[in-house]
Amino acid sequence: MKKIKTCVFPVAGLGSRFLPATKSIPKEMLVVVDKPLIQYAVEEAKASGIERFIFVTSQGKSAIEDHFDSSPILEETLRRRGKKAELECLEALRLQPGQAIYIRQPAPLGLGHAVLCARHLVNEEAFSLILADDLILSEKPCLDQMIKAYEQQDGNMVGVMEVPFDQTSRYGILDADKYDGHKIRAKNVVEKPSIDKSPSNSAVIGRYVLNHKIFDHLENQTPGSGGEIQLTDSIQSMLPETPLCGYRFEGQRFDCGTKEGWLEANLAFAYSSPELREGLLKTFQKYPFFNQESPKICA
Repeated sequence: MKKIKTCVFPVAGLGSRFLPATKSIPKEMLVVVDKPLIQYAVEEAKASGIERFIFVTSQGKSAIEDHFDSSPILEETLRRRGKKAELECLEALRLQPGQAIYIRQPAPLGLGHAVLCARHLVNEEAFSLILADDLILSEKPCLDQMIKAYEQQDGNMVGVMEVPFDQTSRYGILDADKYDGHKIRAKNVVEKPSIDKSPSNSAVIGRYVLNHKIFDHLENQTPGSGGEIQLTDSIQSMLPETPLCGYRFEGQRFDCGTKEGWLEANLAFAYSSPELREGLLKTFQKYPFFNQESPKICA
C-alpha cells in the first residue's frame, strides 16, 4: 500500500439544526471550547500523516478558508504586543501553500455528491474522508488508527461504534460477516434500519478510508434517501468485488451535528483539559440546577 496522504472534508452542509447561529457562520466553525470543529478535523488529519486537504465547500463558507490562511494584521499586532504563545497558535493551524484545496459543491445533492466533486483532485488508490460533525476524543487520532490498520484487501474502511439497538435507525449499520480484532468484515451495510430489522448495532460514523473506485460508483449512483446521492449506497454497490471493513476505533465520539452532542463535546473537552477542569467542576457546584442530576462527563 502506498501512503494515504489525501483527506477530503465535505463542508458544504447548511447546518439548519443550529439556526440562527449558522445563518452567518458555517456549522463547521462552531466552537468546542476554543477551536472550531473543522480545526479539530484538520488537526486529526495532520496527526495522521495527511499532506493534502481538500475542502468541498458551498456559498457562505469562506470563513473556513480564512481560518486556515494567514492573517497579517492580526499577526503583526500580536508580534508588537509580545504575544508569543498566541502567534505560535496561529502558525500551528495554518496550512502551507498547495496543501489546502477548496472546491465548490454547486448544489446540496448529498454526501456522495460532495465526495464526487473531489474526484479530479484525488490520484491515490485510497484516500481518507472526515466529517467534522463527528468529533472524537481519543489518545490516538481516530483516522491515524484506521490508516495504520488499513490494508489493500480491506477495500473500503469505515469507522464504527456500537450504539443501542433503539438508535440504529439513525445510522448506517454493518451486517457483519467476521470479527477480526478491531476490524469487522462486513457483507452488507443497511442504511438506518428499524430496531427489528437491524443486522447488528455496529454503526458507521464520519471516518472513512475509501478505494478510488468509489468515484466510478458515485458517478453512476441514482439518488437515494432524500433524493440525494448517498455515499453509503455506493459503498454498498461495490460489494462484494470491493470488500467493506469496519474499524472499531478507540475513543469517544460526539455528534456535533446536534445541539445535545455539541454541548456534551464542550463539557467533555473542557473536562479533559487540566487548565479548565477545576473551573468546570466549580461551575457545577455553583448552580443548583446542575446538582439535580450529575452531568455525565468523559474522564
